Amino acid sequence: MTKKPNILFIMSDDHASHAISSYGSRINKTLEIDRLANEGAQFNNCFCTNSICTPSRATILTGKYGHQNGVRTLLDELDGRQQTVPKLLQKNGYQTAMIGKWHLGHGGHSDPTGFDYWNILPDQGDYINPRMIEMGESKVVDGYVTNIITDLSIEWLKKQSNHKPWFLMCHHKAPHRPWIPDEKHKHMYEDVTIPEPETFNDDYQTRAKAVEEAAMSIEEDLNKNDLKMDPPKGLTDSELKSWKYQRYIKDYLKCVASIDDNVGRILNYLDEENLTDDTIVIYTSDQGFFLGDHGWYDKRFIYEESLRMPLLIRYPKEIKAGSIVNDIGLNLDFASTFLDYAGVDIPADIQGESLRPLLRDAVPDNWRRSMYYRYWEHLSYEHRVGAHYGVRTHKYKLVYYYGEPLDANGAEPEERNPEWELFDLEKDQYELNNVYSDPAYENIVNEMKHELDKLQREYSDNNV
Repeated sequence: MTKKPNILFIMSDDHASHAISSYGSRINKTLEIDRLANEGAQFNNCFCTNSICTPSRATILTGKYGHQNGVRTLLDELDGRQQTVPKLLQKNGYQTAMIGKWHLGHGGHSDPTGFDYWNILPDQGDYINPRMIEMGESKVVDGYVTNIITDLSIEWLKKQSNHKPWFLMCHHKAPHRPWIPDEKHKHMYEDVTIPEPETFNDDYQTRAKAVEEAAMSIEEDLNKNDLKMDPPKGLTDSELKSWKYQRYIKDYLKCVASIDDNVGRILNYLDEENLTDDTIVIYTSDQGFFLGDHGWYDKRFIYEESLRMPLLIRYPKEIKAGSIVNDIGLNLDFASTFLDYAGVDIPADIQGESLRPLLRDAVPDNWRRSMYYRYWEHLSYEHRVGAHYGVRTHKYKLVYYYGEPLDANGAEPEERNPEWELFDLEKDQYELNNVYSDPAYENIVNEMKHELDKLQREYSDNNV
């Protein structure tokens, strides 16, 4: 009997696809991550269903939207008694492990379940000398968090039997805020000016008022903990904004450089142990991130830079090197994809689809041509992003800010007037021109609303 493939799932936190060179990044090089694109497949249209850490992670583990798995906001915790991918793989002969950032609660029913071994960061975790919880026991580990997570992952791999397949979730904290680089990379970019994005000075004209209300601007909302030093005296407002961007983006990219190095370390280990041909390697992030785009950092919005996830998959036995997939994939699909490759039946209540046919260049005729997104945390925390849902096709994006907290955990009890946005993605790739009220798009608006209703019914999201 042919041995089932090993599955190595590497996920960073807030690593935008436009900070990966295989995706055409203007601002850095990621040579090790690029190996997966060169030797496997790159998804150009992979999206998250809710651009925030905790819900995205729950969706990846369960293959269900947050309104189905119970994790819609950062304050929700995953109930580990429910069906998850590691449980299903474990029952079917896989050795399983979770190492790194968990961020789905800790204690009681929120500890990782379905894993033979787990060693996680509590909450967000620290960059330097992080506290980690190994199978329920807490201890401080000396060193830099990205190196530590890789060390622990390789140590676990060394202990696994060659007679059983394994599933390892290697979850990095970086490059999450506050973007603290390691010693090796802390002097990168000292004599370099990072290009500002095309939309750096976006004035938000035509967009919903919810966009103006968001508090995550480079200019106003980065704090001393983010910038790590006081700005020079005598700068104009424009110069100060550019100075803050350079401070932010350089530290962010330094953290990415450490991830890239450590991806290389674990890929080299697979090569050295002759595991490469038998191992599916996935690299992704829990969502996208604004890298000065629209003048912002952070995520949450359905806009492209936040919505889009990197997704690179290598499996030499089946995936043609250098493949490009332009069909729509979702983090909702990861669970089904893992199970499909493992030869495990996909339960009927899982809402995602396996991406495997797309990787075989055998796209089903009925493959999705639209995707449904929902952000629940109405005006929560410091970033003040209004709750919204929407639909994206290959050509258009319709967004509805419904202006209510509803029953979402952590949402602020403040109401706003509902607002709509429509973007023509072919004519307006940076989403600067809201054409919702343009008579020329009346039919498109009606079609997109119909598609939105259809998807909400399909995914049983009745809280609208």
